[in-house]
Amino acid sequence: MVKGSPDFRDSGLEFPPEFVFGSATAAYQIEGAAREDGRGPSIWDTFSRVPGKVANGDTGDDACDHYHRLDADLDLMASLNLESYRFSISWSRVIPDGTGAPNKAGLDFYDRVIDGLLARGITPTLTLYHWDLPQALEDRGGWPVRETALAFAEYARLMGERYGDRVATWTTLNEPWCASHLGYGAGVHAPGRQDPAAVLRAAHHLNLAHGLAVSALREVVRNDPDFSVTLNLHALRPSGPTGAEAVRKIDAVGNRIWTGPMLSGAYPEDLIADTAGITDWSFVQPGDLAAIHQPLDVLGVNYYSTKLVRLRDPASGERVTSGNAIVDGDAWPGAGDVEFLPQPGPYTSMGWNIEPAGLVELVGSVAAAYPGLPLMITENGAAFDDVVADGRVHDVERVDYLRRHLTAVHRLLESGVDLRGYFVWSLLDNFEWAYGYDKRFGVVHVDYETFARTKKDSALWYAELARTHRIPD
Repeated sequence: MVKGSPDFRDSGLEFPPEFVFGSATAAYQIEGAAREDGRGPSIWDTFSRVPGKVANGDTGDDACDHYHRLDADLDLMASLNLESYRFSISWSRVIPDGTGAPNKAGLDFYDRVIDGLLARGITPTLTLYHWDLPQALEDRGGWPVRETALAFAEYARLMGERYGDRVATWTTLNEPWCASHLGYGAGVHAPGRQDPAAVLRAAHHLNLAHGLAVSALREVVRNDPDFSVTLNLHALRPSGPTGAEAVRKIDAVGNRIWTGPMLSGAYPEDLIADTAGITDWSFVQPGDLAAIHQPLDVLGVNYYSTKLVRLRDPASGERVTSGNAIVDGDAWPGAGDVEFLPQPGPYTSMGWNIEPAGLVELVGSVAAAYPGLPLMITENGAAFDDVVADGRVHDVERVDYLRRHLTAVHRLLESGVDLRGYFVWSLLDNFEWAYGYDKRFGVVHVDYETFARTKKDSALWYAELARTHRIPD
């Protein structure tokens, strides 16, 4: 057993030289330029204009204006000693209607991103899909229909042909659970539907899109990259005598709905049984599971907090939905009797509990379940109410959050987990989806009126970590 301080504030920890320190962003959250240079609308352009769906009526029209400030932002990354940058492509910027003729200006922009990273010694980690489906594809049915998966495969092929000589890691999907369960079930993410059956169809077609994309990329890339997917696997903890069954249910519909087909080639039997009253799964066609089950070079895991669950006692009244789980609509098809309980603090400004031990539990369990599969922390970070004072942002809470979670990462390495790197979320404060611009996750502060960037203390701390591969004292 790896020993250390119980509060995860160890000192003097050193990481191996090959361990990668990076940062991550998403296209719709930072780029802006929503109507420029031929970009088509995405579902988030549409959803953010529905009254009441996004805090303050915010949209990503301007976001961080990264599209116009690319070179300065690349210089900023270099000044933070980032070894890799994880970014996503806006599908509707490169193929405005999701299918058909590509948009030269959009393709050229991502050439500039990739070439600018390489010129600065930063490795490109490219994500094909971070939730911004072209609206034209949603109009034709979105992820619940099979045609969207086929369109994604062709999009992936085009990206591979264009950038397949320079990208080091291709990530097909980021957090497909959010795209399917929050977008088509809870209704709190774009496109805002609330249909449990659509959730399961969308999940399958996202799985299929992943597998088809990996196959398409392998046919056209010209270097020797890693192929990956990033999952926000839920770190679950049981409460009371029904906790174990509650964990099983949420694990099935939240975690194994992805890892089953992607990593083992089959949907879990208990998931099929739990959701039998919602769908007969007839949308899974012959050959789909083989197409989905593609060998991966690395699995990305995003971690922020834990969930505490139990089954609802029908005699106790209303279902408890406190804690960090979004349960509006039906985000958990087949698990409607699971309660999400409040957990001890401290909390981030999102109301999420800060629990670095959960990172050890989650990543350790994935490593045990899939031995031989390298892992990477592709997102970890925290939102706090940051304030600029005298040109500085003293985000003490975020520095402490990062220190504790990187201590957890180090313990995983010491325990023998094949963990290849860590990407802090996020490089910049940005459009935080349904929360608009109210929540700040960045290690770099963004003034949304002037777009001025200010390195927070956490950015300076992280830059020192990336430079020395040692947690700063």
